Amino acid sequence: MDKPEDKTALRKRLVEQRLGLPDRLQRADLLQRVMRIWLVGRPDVSIGAYWPIKGEFDPLPALHRWKEDGELLDEPQLRRIGLPVVDKLHKTLRFHAWFPGCPMEEDAYGIPKPKDTEVIVPTLLFVPCVGYGPGGYRLGYGGGFYDRTLAKLEPRPYTVGLGFTCGFVPELEPEAHDFPLDAILNDNGVVWPIG
Repeated sequence: MDKPEDKTALRKRLVEQRLGLPDRLQRADLLQRVMRIWLVGRPDVSIGAYWPIKGEFDPLPALHRWKEDGELLDEPQLRRIGLPVVDKLHKTLRFHAWFPGCPMEEDAYGIPKPKDTEVIVPTLLFVPCVGYGPGGYRLGYGGGFYDRTLAKLEPRPYTVGLGFTCGFVPELEPEAHDFPLDAILNDNGVVWPIG
């Protein structure tokens, strides 16, 4: 899988497969549970995520629950959720505060983003996986936004990929610019790191 067209075809196949899952809602429910359990005990108060597109798993319900749990625990620091906003000049992402009901607008790609909310710096970043493979590597849509963002973010957040079991690609080979994720969760549980 060393040619760009191979990854393009793989992306197309994986997105079609994900959209065609007859039990996608049940798998999403399982991944919501995995994510909520995985978050228990994490010290993070600022988490970056994404607005789901093309049949991606939606992390926002679990994150909203995480935020509410923090408020119930009367934690001294308010838990914050951020969604990506594209920095067109640098082709990177910044994360703006999101909460249910916050004003939203579409970005240049037609993806909803928070409108006029403050920038936050996540210590934990959930990223969508079109596919994922051994070693914690993910296959995205090919734009390189997450790789460029992770190369510049200081401090670098703990990165967690989210995807369904059908997105596992055992022969996925990373490219030189690819950053391995710190963890990957799917509807069966934690699949990276192994063990």
